Amino acid sequence: MEKTSIWVEKWRNWLNDVSLRNKLYGLYLFCVLLPLVVTDGVILYSLVRTEQTKQQHEMEDQASSVQYSITSLVENSAATAKNFYMNEYVQDFLDAQYENPLDYVIEYQKFMRNSLLGSNMGVDNTKITICADNETIVNGGGFQRLSKVKETPWYRQFQDSSQDILLLFYYDDLNVPYEKAERKVLFLRKLNRFLRDDTEKLLKIEIDYGGLERNIRNMNYENDIYLCRGDELLFSNVGPNNAGQPFETFTLGGKVGCQKDFTLYGENLSIRILRGRFSLFQVLAGHLRIVVLLLLINIVLPWFLMRQLGRSVTSRIGRLGQVFDQVGRDTLPKIYGPRGGDEIGSLMENYNRMADRMNGLIQTVYKDRLREQEIDIARQSAELKALRRQIDPHFLFNALESIRMHSILKEEYETAGMVEKLAVMERQTVDWTSDTGTVSRELAFVEAYLELQKYRFGDRLSYRLEVEEECREQEIPRLAVTTLVENACVHGIECKTTPGWIFVRVYREGQELCLEVEDTGGGMEEDELEALRYRMQNASIDMLKERDRVGIVNVCLRVRMLTDGRAKFFVESEKGIGTTVSIRMPFSA
Repeated sequence: MEKTSIWVEKWRNWLNDVSLRNKLYGLYLFCVLLPLVVTDGVILYSLVRTEQTKQQHEMEDQASSVQYSITSLVENSAATAKNFYMNEYVQDFLDAQYENPLDYVIEYQKFMRNSLLGSNMGVDNTKITICADNETIVNGGGFQRLSKVKETPWYRQFQDSSQDILLLFYYDDLNVPYEKAERKVLFLRKLNRFLRDDTEKLLKIEIDYGGLERNIRNMNYENDIYLCRGDELLFSNVGPNNAGQPFETFTLGGKVGCQKDFTLYGENLSIRILRGRFSLFQVLAGHLRIVVLLLLINIVLPWFLMRQLGRSVTSRIGRLGQVFDQVGRDTLPKIYGPRGGDEIGSLMENYNRMADRMNGLIQTVYKDRLREQEIDIARQSAELKALRRQIDPHFLFNALESIRMHSILKEEYETAGMVEKLAVMERQTVDWTSDTGTVSRELAFVEAYLELQKYRFGDRLSYRLEVEEECREQEIPRLAVTTLVENACVHGIECKTTPGWIFVRVYREGQELCLEVEDTGGGMEEDELEALRYRMQNASIDMLKERDRVGIVNVCLRVRMLTDGRAKFFVESEKGIGTTVSIRMPFSA
C-alpha cells in the first residue's frame, strides 16, 4: 500500500506540472481520439476483410469456370472417341487386310460415304487421326499405319502411362521445321475392344490449343489465370500467344491467391489465379460515404470542438500567467482582450481591479522616489561604461589606421572603407562625454553602421536615411536610433533570406520630434509584439538585467529620463511583412 501511495503521489505531482493545454490534448487523445480510432479501425478492418473475402470467392468462381470450360472441351473429344470405339464398321475397316493400295482406297471411299463418323473427322477445329497396326493401310485421310508414330514422344508417353485413355499437353518439335513446332493438346484412346483383337488400334484427337487459350482469354477476367501441370505453365490469359514455344516454368507461386487442382483423363492439372492488386485506397473509395462520415463524426468534429475549448481556456489562463510573471516590476500590467463571463473571465476582471488599485498605490508611494534613484543609477552606469571605453583608446585607433593604410596600399579600398567606418563607430562610443548628441551626429554613426552591415549582408540589405533640416541639431540620447537600427538588422533582415530595406526617418510633427525606424524583415507574432510594447512602455532598471531586447529597453529608459516621462513609444509589426518602431519626444525650439 505504501509503494502504491508513493506512485500515486508522483503521478499527481507530474500531472500538476503538465500545462493545461497538454492536459486537454491528452484527455482528447486518450479518452476521445484513441477509442474512436480503434473503433474506426475495427470497422475499416471489417471492410477490408469483406473485400478480401469477396475477391477470394471471385477467384474461386473463376477457377471453377475455367475448369468447366476445359473439361467441356475435353469431354466433347471423349464423346467423339467413344463413338469411334463403339462403331463396328470402324473396327472392321481397320482389321481388314487389303491386297493393294487401290483396294484400300476403294474401301476408304465407301467408308467415308457410308459412315457418319467419317463425316465428323476434323470438325470443331479438331484433327482426328486413327492409327492401326495394319501395314495394308495407306497413310492419309485421317488414317495412319501405327509404325509411323511409334517413335514419337507422345506415343511413348501414352504407352508408358498404361492407360486406355489419356489427355496429353504436348510440344511437337519432332521431324518438323523449327518454325512449325507448336504446342498441342492430344486426346488419345485405344480402340482395341477385346483381348482377342490382335490389331493394335489408336485414336488421336488434336484439340485446338489456340481455341482453348482463346476461350480463357474471352472470359475477360481481371485476374491473371494460369493453367499448369506441376511447375510447367501450359497457357494463360495474359501475355503473348506462345503456341510456337516450348512450355515454360511457372515462377509466380508467391502471388497465387487461388489454386484449383483436378485430374482430367490422366493429366494432373491445376488452375492458378493470381491475387489482384489489393489497394486500401480502392476499398475506402468504394465506401467513400461511410469513410467521410466516420472522419467527420469521430475525428474532425471532436477535434474542432476540443480546439475551440482549449483556446477558450488556455489562451486566457496563459494571459493571466504572463501578467503574474510581471508582478515583480514597478507596475502591474492589465489584461486586455476578451475575458468572457465564466470563472476565468471573472478572475481576470478581479485581477484588473486589483492592478488598478495597486498601481495607484505604487505611483503615490514609491514611483516618484524610485524615478530619482533610476536617473542617478542610469547616469552612473553610463559614466562607468564611458570610463571603461576610454581606457587607452588610442592604441585601438592607431591599429585601425594602420590596417586602413595597409589596405589602401594593397588597393583593397573596400576593406579600407569598412575599417574607416569601424573607427568612426568606435570613436563615437568611446567619446561618451555626454549621454546626448545631435541628430546629425547620430545619423552619421547610423550610416557608418549600416555600411558595415551592408558589407556583411550584400544585396540583401538596402537602406535610406531621411531627416528634415530643422531636426538635425535636436538633442537625443546617444545611440538611440542606432540601437533601433541594430534591432532591425538582427531581428528583421538577418532572419529573412530575401532582400530587405531599412528606412530611418527623423521629422517634426507639431511640437514633437519623431524618430522612426522601419524594416521589411520577418516581422513578429502578436504575442511577441505585445510583449515588446509592454517593455517599451514600462522600461526600468530591472529590465536591463534581463537578456531579451535590453537595447530597446535601454533606449526607452534614457529617452523617458531625458524627457521627464513625456516621450511616447510605438511599435507596429506584421509577420512576414516587417516592423516599424517610433519614438515621439518634445521638440526643442
